[in-house]
Amino acid sequence: MSKKDYPNCLYIELKLLTMKKYLLLLHEDIEQMQKLSPKEMEELTNSHMAWAEKLGESGHLISGEGLEENNVQISGKDCIVKDGTFLESKEMIGGYYLLQAKDLDTVIELAKGCPCHLWGGTTEIRPIMEYEK
Repeated sequence: MSKKDYPNCLYIELKLLTMKKYLLLLHEDIEQMQKLSPKEMEELTNSHMAWAEKLGESGHLISGEGLEENNVQISGKDCIVKDGTFLESKEMIGGYYLLQAKDLDTVIELAKGCPCHLWGGTTEIRPIMEYEK
């Protein structure tokens, strides 16, 4: 199947139907991130913007955002609410990308290019469950 074989919108629809969704979580080392200079933070942000643009152009990016450091946790059947940042943690989830690809191997190769690795971060790939309608 190629783009020239189908009208553009039909080709895009068929391509999306054959791709699976994956959540790429960006685990950041809190201490390492706090050591970054303003210039390094700007470089990191610019690297993410460029990488997201590249993912978008290749048709793999659905969405992605950075996350604020502070958070709220709700736990247990009593729904106990705790405000964070949680100091016992050495890492935080600094952002996410929602990607689409034909298979996990493709997403693994894409994730290797994530800018968070440049400053000691880790990426976690979680396949999105698919439900029958």
